[in-house]
Amino acid sequence: MSTIHKALLGGFDQIIRDPVWSDIAFDNSLLALSQNPAFDVLDGIRQLGPVALVYPGATHSRRAHSLGVYHIARRFLLALADRGRLDSATPEGARSFLAAALCHDLGHYPYAHSLKDLPLAAHEAIAGDMLLEDSLRRAIVHCGANPEQVAAIIDWNRPAADDGETLLYRRILSGVLDPDKIDYLTRDAYFCGVPYGIQDADFILRRIDVTDGKLNIDPRGVMSVEAILFSKYQMYRAVYWHSSVRCATAMVKKSILGALNGGMLLPKQLYGLDDAGLSRLMAEGPKEVFQPALDALSGRLYSLVADIPFDLNSSVHTDLNDLDKRLEAEATLAMAADLNECEVLIDIPEPISFETDLDVETEEGLCQFSSCSRLFGAEGAARLVPSLRRIRIFVHPKADADTLAGMAAELLT
Repeated sequence: MSTIHKALLGGFDQIIRDPVWSDIAFDNSLLALSQNPAFDVLDGIRQLGPVALVYPGATHSRRAHSLGVYHIARRFLLALADRGRLDSATPEGARSFLAAALCHDLGHYPYAHSLKDLPLAAHEAIAGDMLLEDSLRRAIVHCGANPEQVAAIIDWNRPAADDGETLLYRRILSGVLDPDKIDYLTRDAYFCGVPYGIQDADFILRRIDVTDGKLNIDPRGVMSVEAILFSKYQMYRAVYWHSSVRCATAMVKKSILGALNGGMLLPKQLYGLDDAGLSRLMAEGPKEVFQPALDALSGRLYSLVADIPFDLNSSVHTDLNDLDKRLEAEATLAMAADLNECEVLIDIPEPISFETDLDVETEEGLCQFSSCSRLFGAEGAARLVPSLRRIRIFVHPKADADTLAGMAAELLT
């Protein structure tokens, strides 16, 4: 047995049962890391936040997702090691990758991605800082891993050793064919009760390879990447960017941004909170600022009055990407409709892509995935985005929806 196989197989007799992947195996040190008090916060953060308003089964936690990512990450390395593709890797590096997969979400904010666009530190950077603090550092060292390397695998803005190994692990953990995406698409679909996101992890693992320190697939694996990209499209359309989910997200974001801009809330107060902690913080704050978020948490959503595709060629639309300009537009609509500023919301999801730099290993050599896929070539992938990324305007139910719809149409054209 190679040293890498020993690092991935020796003593893995501690089992956690998971509804998605069945048995997830740990050795004693990695199990202890997964039980560190830092993970308690992830127990209190729903993976999908407001999605449970639409799909009531979607109450699974960030902790469960983290265990799933660790499980798929370990299987990734075992598949590559079985093919002799990790002969130059170190046991410490492999263990660091497992720890990174397990800990990648430790810095995540509450209420899913509602706070993603706000002026806050990236959750990867927060996780990296946490891993270098005493308790987690000791637990990581006890796993035979390097805390600095673990942090660098998670947070790409940290310096990494110029040995190629850390860069490879970064690419495996964060790419189109990564353990994170395989778990969250499959897990989210399972708990939402929809068939769109289920991934054939066994088939994917048989198709992956590494060439010159970069992950690639064989020709039969093209369908695996297409399945992931199409699942991503379906899950965004039906689940992640459902209009009610986007409304709740915008209501929370509006309250938090208003509190940050008004100096009633400091960014550091949001770090380390779970969903219940965020709810308490807002319940104790000024009602006029936090009422939209509190309404969203209770399922009292605003009304949809406009819903159009985001147009990259429209200067009006691109200007609204700027949070300050979006606030100005919301204030203009609110004033015209005799509403409070917090009672009008303009929602624009973050940019999304269905392209990948993943290579396909053919008999003629490596070629780009986009040239091998009939479904997700550059043009085909680009056509999917307008059907997903939409500008929506929501208003308080007391407003005259017809009047606001006319104002919204004038604003967005």
